[in-house]
Amino acid sequence: MSLVGFSAVATVTLLLCVLTGPDRDDLDEFYTGYGSLSPMRNGLAIAGDYISAATVLGTSGVIALFGYDGVVLALSTALSLMLLMFLLAEPLRNAGRFTMGDALTRRMPGGRSVRITASVVTLASLLPLMLVQLAGTGQLMGFILGFSGESMQTGCIVGVGALMISYAAIGGMKGTALIQILKIVLLLGSGLVVAALMLHRFDWNPGALFDAAAAGSGTGDAFLASGLQFAGSASPGIDMISSHLTVVLGGACLPHITMRMYTADSARQVRRSMSWAVSGVALFVLVITVVGFGATALLGRAVVAGADPRGNTAYLLGTRAVFGAEVSTAETVLFTTVTTAIFLTVLASVAGMILACANSLAHDVFAARVREMTPRREMLLARLSAAAVGAPAILLATLVQHHSLHPLITLSFCLGASAIAPALVYSLFWRRYTRTGLLATLIGGTVSVLVLMPGTNLVSGSPVAAFPDADFTWFPFTTTGLLSIPFGFLCGWLGTVASGGARAEEQRRQYEAVEGWILAGAIRGRP
Repeated sequence: MSLVGFSAVATVTLLLCVLTGPDRDDLDEFYTGYGSLSPMRNGLAIAGDYISAATVLGTSGVIALFGYDGVVLALSTALSLMLLMFLLAEPLRNAGRFTMGDALTRRMPGGRSVRITASVVTLASLLPLMLVQLAGTGQLMGFILGFSGESMQTGCIVGVGALMISYAAIGGMKGTALIQILKIVLLLGSGLVVAALMLHRFDWNPGALFDAAAAGSGTGDAFLASGLQFAGSASPGIDMISSHLTVVLGGACLPHITMRMYTADSARQVRRSMSWAVSGVALFVLVITVVGFGATALLGRAVVAGADPRGNTAYLLGTRAVFGAEVSTAETVLFTTVTTAIFLTVLASVAGMILACANSLAHDVFAARVREMTPRREMLLARLSAAAVGAPAILLATLVQHHSLHPLITLSFCLGASAIAPALVYSLFWRRYTRTGLLATLIGGTVSVLVLMPGTNLVSGSPVAAFPDADFTWFPFTTTGLLSIPFGFLCGWLGTVASGGARAEEQRRQYEAVEGWILAGAIRGRP
């Protein structure tokens, strides 16, 4: 039944993309869908983009293995979207048109170097997440459908990757938005039913669920207290702060999330869209909390860790365990819906990331080189860019599928928090910010993450690291955020100061000329 569900979803979603795909010369429809989605649908699409397979499987696994620390991680994920909603959403919508490069160059006309750098950072931050989703596809399909052959898993990665490229190239923003909406409805609907069944098993008493999970964890009360996830760290408290700071600042600033701000047609619409998105994500945090604790309560932490050391199968194991020994037809249909929703989550998440990368390449790199590029040619470049991004991602995913993928997830969030977040905050709110400061922020934040990440224990020095047999750990924390985030902001300040007073004064005047557009949406300006 899962295979039938997967096939039906792939067919229906591809048909949706074909039916809603833009004309060959309509850039606004391809990049933004003309802002035609209602606030509710746009909000659901944002929530769908934000809740990736890494969130569904990875965060629920952390909850199942580490209890309280996993719940804090899930809450940090929701808090990140709330931060975007209150601080950046409206200015981003006002400043940008199609891509992050548009938003960053709104106050710096003609900044081709900024556009190229922004495109490189977009690719660097989203490619690791794409690899995680794609590489996990083979293992996920094997777990659900019951095969373990490497050639079958590789075939799943290639087939699903080809689907994702098709979604991005054919459907554009509107097509991928419809897939995101379908995904979030299926995911939330099936998840709420499973969570209700889980609570019913414990007589609707969350306290009994938590106590049973603590007993099944083998760690007792430590499961319900802070510190279990980072117990092996040299400084557990600081490591926890660094990790959650990275998630809060980096999660919602990734380019495939920020590009959804440009689909809103007014400041009021973007506020209402973000309200729907935050509500959807908060509701899903409750779902994975109940299901994650339920998996440990019903099966035990050892069983969850035995199936996957990172706990990535905890959501599916918990769903299966709540049915009991005898599974009815209705429960079989529910489990099929859950697995289909997760499969669609993988498809939709990577399609959104491929679209963000393709848009950035076509609009910020190629179109910026030609003064008068026709819309039809730019559309063709965007579609070819989707294939140019997706094909190498598929190849790399087949090569890394048997390694720990947690470092790649962390790398994306660290780049979002250390390079993209400082650049957006400075660009949207600091009057004296210069082009040199912006380039220093993007490059300095990115380089600091790339230098520090190989020294973490996610890469080597532990049994669940990417290279468990090696040990070249020298950085004492799990994420780089504690150093790389301040360094990204510092680079922006130093670059602006080094530009000189005259340059800063010129940039201040340029910013003041568009300040009304950026902060208040006085005019829907176009670069």
